[in-house]
Order: sequence, then C-alpha cells, then structure tokens
Amino acid sequence: MTRIKGPSVFRGKGFTLVELLVALVVSSIILGAVATLAFALSKANDAIGDSSYKQAQLRYATLRIEELLGHCKLICYAGTDDFAIWRADENNNSQINIGELVYIERGAGRDHLMLTEFSSSNNAAINLISIKARATNWWSAYSSDARFTELIPRCSNVQFSFDVYPPQSRFVNISFNLVENDIVRQYRISCKLRGWAGNLLSQGGSSNSIVSDDD
Repeated sequence: MTRIKGPSVFRGKGFTLVELLVALVVSSIILGAVATLAFALSKANDAIGDSSYKQAQLRYATLRIEELLGHCKLICYAGTDDFAIWRADENNNSQINIGELVYIERGAGRDHLMLTEFSSSNNAAINLISIKARATNWWSAYSSDARFTELIPRCSNVQFSFDVYPPQSRFVNISFNLVENDIVRQYRISCKLRGWAGNLLSQGGSSNSIVSDDD
C-alpha cells in the first residue's frame, strides 16, 4: 500500500516580542551615545573656533598697539574714553599734523578697543592744548575724514594707565577682559615709548606746545 505524503509545512523561527523590545532598547542606547558624541564634538569645535578667533584678535591688537606706541613721538592727550598718539613726524617739520595723530578708544562702555586715524593734506601745526577727545570733533577743522579700525570689538572693563600724565608719559598699560568659552580672562598690553620726543616739548614739557626745533 502506497502512502501519499501531503505537502510539507515549514515554519521559520521569527523574533519574539521580548527580543524585539530588547533590540529596540539596545538600538536606542547606541543612537543616544552617537548623538551625545556628535553634540560633544560640535561643542568642542565651537569652543576651539571661538578661542582661535579671540586669540587672533588679541594678537592683531597687540601687534598694532605695540607698533604704534613703541615708535610714536608722544601721548598728546588722555581723556575718559580715549587717548591720542602723535604717531610719527612724517613730514619732518617737528610739528603735530592731523594726519599724524591716532586715537586709541575704548568707548563710553569700556567695551571695545578701536583705532581712529585721519586723512588730510592740511599740514597746519596743531597745538597740544587743542587736542581733545575724538568725540568732540575738534579735528574736523583739520580733516573731514576719520577712519576707524576695530581691534577688539567685544571686550569689557578696558583700562588705560600711564606712568605719568601725558605728554610726559613714556609707558602705557592697556588692560581688558575677554570671555573665551564662557570663562572671563584678563589681558594686558604694556608698551614703552622708545621713540619719545620729549625734547620737542616747549619749556621742558610744562606747557602744551611743541617747539620747532630741539630745546
């Protein structure tokens, strides 16, 4: 007697509900770890970028200020928010001209460092006593063009100090705070006036004028 075999039934083994739940939990943990790592890397990159940007600003500001003060003739004026430098006697007339003046400014909020320079073909001599705060616009009688260069656009507690009051100053300190990666750091730029031209101050520097030749 021949036995007729019916169709075979194959039953594949699938995932149980418990196995699926375990797989989901493991996947969630892995994805969470990847997301945390990605966030941490992003924050680290942002921190490095902010620090690099601030340090680049600091290096530029330090180089510009040290060059200006190290080679300048005099600190002509110091006020509440700025001070004026006789950068150089570019036309060799032993007199201050508007194009030879540079201001270093910190603003009323003491929250930035900025240079102000002037363009002019006017070579009229400027008396020291005439030099005031840049914001008073006294310079408009000599020049119609003021150029601004931001050295450090965002800082705080900017302080200027001198060994003695201008125009006798021969040493300048500029201090300020910078926030880097949520940490407040204090910096200082200290400069000596190596090209100080005190010999051009009339009456031994007690008055507010420049003589036309050496005392």
